[in-house]
Amino acid sequence: MIRRFGMIAAIAFTLGACSHQHPPSDAAAYGSEEQINTYPANYKTDITAAMRAYLNDPSGIRDASVSEPVLKPSSSSMPERYVACLRFNAKKSATVYAGTKEVAAVFVAGRFDQFVDAPKEEQGLCANAAYNPFPELEKLSRY
Repeated sequence: MIRRFGMIAAIAFTLGACSHQHPPSDAAAYGSEEQINTYPANYKTDITAAMRAYLNDPSGIRDASVSEPVLKPSSSSMPERYVACLRFNAKKSATVYAGTKEVAAVFVAGRFDQFVDAPKEEQGLCANAAYNPFPELEKLSRY
C-alpha cells in the first residue's frame, strides 16, 4: 500500500511539473478584440486622474494639450490600442518648470492603461498628432 501511494505521488508530481500557467492575454482579461479596443469616451478624465500619480507635483501645469484617441499599434510588440498624445510643461520644483514634455496615453477596453514616455516609442505614437488645448490638466491641484 505504501509502495502504491509512493508511485501515485511520483506520477502526480511529474505531471504537475509539466503543467505551467500562462498569464492571461488581453483578450482573456477583457473579452474580444472589439471590447479591448473600445473607444475611451472619458479619456480626458482618465488622463487627469493618472497624471496625479504620474507627476510629483501636478499643480501649475502649463501649455497642456491633448490629441483625440486614435487606434495605433502601441509598440512594435503590442497589438493596436487607442492612444492619445499629451504635451505639457510640468513643474520640476516649486518655481522651476521642466520644459515641454510629450507622452502617449494607451487605453485598453476604453480605460487608461499606461503612459509611454520613452522618446523613441512615443515619437512614433505621437507623430502627426493633432493637439487641442487641455485646460482640465492645467487646473489640477496638488491634492
